[in-house]
Amino acid sequence: MNYQQPALNVLGGRSGLCVRLAQSSGEVAIAQRLRYQVFYEELSASPSESASQSRMDADHFDDICDHLVVVNQTPVGQQSRFAVHDGEMVGTYRLLRQDVAQENGGFYTQSEFDLAPLLASKPELSFLELGRSCVLKEYRTKPVVELLWQGIWNYVRQHGLDVMLGCASLDGVDVAQHALTLDFLARNCKAPPEWNARALPERYVEMKSEGANGLDAKTALKTLPPLIKGYLRLGCYIGEGAVIDWQFNTTDVLIILPVANISPRYFAHFGQPDEAITG
Repeated sequence: MNYQQPALNVLGGRSGLCVRLAQSSGEVAIAQRLRYQVFYEELSASPSESASQSRMDADHFDDICDHLVVVNQTPVGQQSRFAVHDGEMVGTYRLLRQDVAQENGGFYTQSEFDLAPLLASKPELSFLELGRSCVLKEYRTKPVVELLWQGIWNYVRQHGLDVMLGCASLDGVDVAQHALTLDFLARNCKAPPEWNARALPERYVEMKSEGANGLDAKTALKTLPPLIKGYLRLGCYIGEGAVIDWQFNTTDVLIILPVANISPRYFAHFGQPDEAITG
């Protein structure tokens, strides 16, 4: 990946925080260490032997993705594991554009969901994969989450992208534990046929549960992780079938978010689709 992209670097900021793209392979390595701390040390993902030795969450997709990072610009000591030239990295999100994915074997999400029919049916649209969402525990606040979204939205506008997609996770691999939530998503948020994509047959987990039918929206929303809840508020669809990710100890669902679905009321806060972007 070529990191010499100054025009695309700074994507927003507020209250001593900045959201921008990683500028070097060294900053990507810091993002990988941050992901390791959250996914493997705080949560219950199972690291490979190489990940345990390096203390980094890394795969070959990192080399072709842009890495969105949130930086706390308050001066920090160099003892911080996540120190960068302008402060401390506190959050990251991995972004993969369709044109780049197609030149490099496809999206990460295609290891869980069959995206080929959806992509083929909409050749006029440009897709963006979102993944590896990660924020240090002490920074999981509304301003940081909103800043990540601001960065994604500005990136979408800069590149003229039309659809965001990616896997979103429920903690744990016990499908019975998530029965009510999965059933609600399947019955109330399922993608219409023209936007649908299914989990791969060998990984498909049925989301509907007969005993769970009728869960009200208010109760269901309380059970959802903030990330999925946020996507639903923006107007996303949920793909068909869930997938168990044994490495990360999660139950994954597919998020499909056409930019055209986003309510105009969000543009007042994050910027109109055709509005000029300033760093």
